[in-house]
Amino acid sequence: MSEFIVIGFDTVTEADETLSRLRRLQREYLIDLEDAVIATRSAEGAVDLKQSVNLVGMGAASSGVSGAMFGTLIGLLFLNPLAGMAIGGAIGAGTGALAGSLADYGINDDLIREIAETLTPGTSALFLLVRKAQPEKVMAEFQDTKGRIIRSSLSPEDEEKLRSAISGLTTA
Repeated sequence: MSEFIVIGFDTVTEADETLSRLRRLQREYLIDLEDAVIATRSAEGAVDLKQSVNLVGMGAASSGVSGAMFGTLIGLLFLNPLAGMAIGGAIGAGTGALAGSLADYGINDDLIREIAETLTPGTSALFLLVRKAQPEKVMAEFQDTKGRIIRSSLSPEDEEKLRSAISGLTTA
């Protein structure tokens, strides 16, 4: 079961920096992120969301490849495999992009927008859906991070450990 965590930051750049550090930890197999979204609120009050998974591009690429393969096979039946590959790839990419734009993977977008609207101007939040992690090693990496937990699905004990780690306090 995945854990949902929202961490708020006092600047618009801290969420980006924290996500970059988490991605490095993911490459080291210390954390497994299912989804991550950064929400920033500009000084003018506009909310901007940055999704970590581009579903439109991912759907277009994977469906384009499979469409090209099926198009080539159909083209072989009609003695024109190159035209079949081109037409199949185009149709596959189009349907994959459409499917990706309609899919809602990971964290619910409505929940992200609802929480992001509560951010004060000039701040940011990092929305995480974590499959699994090595908590001690991950929290040790973020001792110098200044953030606050806005919402989480962690147990009260684990949430307190995380709160201590990201507020610069030492854990007992």
